[in-house]
Amino acid sequence: MKFKEFNFQDSLQEGISAMGYENATPIQELAIPIVLKGKDIIGCAQTGTGKTAAFLLPVIEHILKNKTKGVAVLVIVPTRELAIQIDQQVEGLGYFTGVGSMAIYGGGDGSSFEQEKLALSGGAEIIIATPGRLISHLNMGYVKFNTVKFLVLDEADRMLDMGFYDDLVKIVNHLPEKRNNLLFSATMPPKIRKLANTILTDPEEVNIAISKPAAGVVQAAFMVYDSQKIGLIAHLLTAREMESVIVFCSTKKDVTLVTAALKHKNLSVEGISSDLDQSDREKILRLYKNKQVKVLVATNIMARGIDIDSIELVINYDVPKDAEEYVHRVGRTARANSQGIAFTLITEKDQYEFGQIEQLIETEVRKLPVPEKFGETPSYSPKTASKGGRGRKFVKRKK
Repeated sequence: MKFKEFNFQDSLQEGISAMGYENATPIQELAIPIVLKGKDIIGCAQTGTGKTAAFLLPVIEHILKNKTKGVAVLVIVPTRELAIQIDQQVEGLGYFTGVGSMAIYGGGDGSSFEQEKLALSGGAEIIIATPGRLISHLNMGYVKFNTVKFLVLDEADRMLDMGFYDDLVKIVNHLPEKRNNLLFSATMPPKIRKLANTILTDPEEVNIAISKPAAGVVQAAFMVYDSQKIGLIAHLLTAREMESVIVFCSTKKDVTLVTAALKHKNLSVEGISSDLDQSDREKILRLYKNKQVKVLVATNIMARGIDIDSIELVINYDVPKDAEEYVHRVGRTARANSQGIAFTLITEKDQYEFGQIEQLIETEVRKLPVPEKFGETPSYSPKTASKGGRGRKFVKRKK
């Protein structure tokens, strides 16, 4: 389906064309008509399938048609990086419309707080905010949300993982009861259903390839001991020239460790985690997007805000404890119908968790042999491994 078939306002269609958008993705084709009809929606689709435009386009259309004044749309997101990303998309899609937006997140200076205050007092039609920062403003008493027509919860599963449930409920209590609610998520665990039942009213559901990596992702794994991880990652990064790689770590400590070790091997690498100042994070992301840094080592949360379509390789330094998180991680490559590779390093203690991942995605991920120079490695035997435990066998390499 072509975007012209939605019959958007001319100024909005002009922005769509200027952004180079012609054909709607499946989530956009299904979700946009529902939002245009004024219905609540639960939209579930993989990362990189166009969820952001699926909610931005119809809400901008609503603002233009109804000549809305004041804050009409509140978008809640888990991280500042995602808030910035969505704000930039509003700027691009709405360039010719005159619709204003403001990204509201922690870490700024006093001048940014004043700009946010102005926007929340009716100075912008679309507000994109992280929960904590928004509540700080709400507590000050000047926020004007009486004109809000749409509440959008983007990456709702990640917000709940980060413990924002009570904050979300508090924010909702400041909004008009009569509004449209749009909940978008890459996965749909039971806690999302609970949130949806609390906030949404008779929602329509759109599910696109739930809990499955994109078809363009070539998945493979290596069985290793912890001491072999850094050496193997360096081997993978030097075996083939790549311009854009993400190495995922579950902890900030591991981000620091892996980044330092790869720099020591003279690789073009930077690490990004919440320990960095916002200005430093933005600088690193800018270098990465411009291909001045080829390898980004990141935690799950930080990587959610990275909007890059050309990531060639994802390496999971460790196996995610939540099977759904695996889908998020590997979804950073093979975006927008492209091709990509995702490698996972599995230790003995990770076997049960990775077995759960394979059940979830209904795929047995191919286990590749580790080069002999690394020595003996564990075998893969998830059925004999307990949760957080070990398998029973290992493979001895001939010397």
